[in-house]
Amino acid sequence: MKNYFLIFLSGCLFFVSCSSSRRTAVVNKSSGNEIVPQAPVRSSVVIKKKEPDVEINTGRVRAQQIIDFAMKQLGVPYRYGSTDKSKGFDCSGFITYVFSHFNISVPRITFQFTNAGVNIPIEFSKPGDIILFTDSDKNSGVVGHMGIITENDGGSVKFIHASSSRGVMISGMNSYFIPRFVKVNRIFIP
Repeated sequence: MKNYFLIFLSGCLFFVSCSSSRRTAVVNKSSGNEIVPQAPVRSSVVIKKKEPDVEINTGRVRAQQIIDFAMKQLGVPYRYGSTDKSKGFDCSGFITYVFSHFNISVPRITFQFTNAGVNIPIEFSKPGDIILFTDSDKNSGVVGHMGIITENDGGSVKFIHASSSRGVMISGMNSYFIPRFVKVNRIFIP
């Protein structure tokens, strides 16, 4: 009887440990309530419209130059359809403004970035990679928001983007962005 109990107890511990290995989230102590995934984020978004591949020639510009210039735009207000810093930016207008500063031609509309560059798993993302999301409707199947990755600290990804609520800011992958995550595209190819 004692052996059966030990087998039963071992089995229970096995099932508990397996269920706890699924993706979980924790509260990031440094930022309050931001949720940081402990395992790689995987997209559940199904793209509904085929977009053509886009090649972006970054020339001799380094990803860090893009990040440094983008960071100088923190606090610029949001303005739908704008690439003009004096008026504000929408998310793709912000990207256009930053890359245009370095004479790098990029698509103007967010969904046109769907197949720009090379798709990279988020856990291997680097600063300068483009991160794509759906708009507020995670079931839309269309890329509707984007940013530039500024940091990947062991899977904790941060990106700079033009938020409709706060303008140009840095965000992390949290409960708002995780369900809307589509993919990461690398355009700085060595």
